[in-house]
Amino acid sequence: MQALEYLSETPKHNFRQPEQVIDPEKYDYSAEIETSKGRFTVELFAKEAPTAVNSFVFLALNRYFEGIVWHRVIPGFVAQTGDPTGTGTGGPGYQFGLEVAPHLNYDRKGRLGMARTQNPNSNGSQFFVTFAPIPHLSQQYSIFGQVSEGMEVVEAIAPTEGVPEPARGGARDKIVSVKIFAKSK
Repeated sequence: MQALEYLSETPKHNFRQPEQVIDPEKYDYSAEIETSKGRFTVELFAKEAPTAVNSFVFLALNRYFEGIVWHRVIPGFVAQTGDPTGTGTGGPGYQFGLEVAPHLNYDRKGRLGMARTQNPNSNGSQFFVTFAPIPHLSQQYSIFGQVSEGMEVVEAIAPTEGVPEPARGGARDKIVSVKIFAKSK
């Protein structure tokens, strides 16, 4: 398994569209996400969600996620990030459509899903990790990965909703870096 080289020295947050940076026929992909709470690893589902995985990898290689807060963290539901504005309304400057695979559902904790508006074609940079099975999201939100190591780190991210004293402003946890790894099939 080899780490892919970054495409940018500093974080970039605005793009017209993602460049094609993955080859699901030749490689399997994973990501190591370093947060202010520690590190977790995800297996990326490039075969089932090639557009979502390509976008995520492209953004990660451009350091897009560095310093971005976990803006929506609801215990028992999801931890959501990927918005450079920290408000839940920002994105990378492009959008893409829903990708679903019949065998992939929100039937376990640790699923990586694309966050979007009511419009199924509004995927961009925001994503979430589930804290539990969330069946009502199945086939409605693209699943593009699964936490393979470090779920305890995700579960330690400070809640922003649903608790008596939610994290606000600078107290919200952040993504420090995202490293992408490719392994030949």
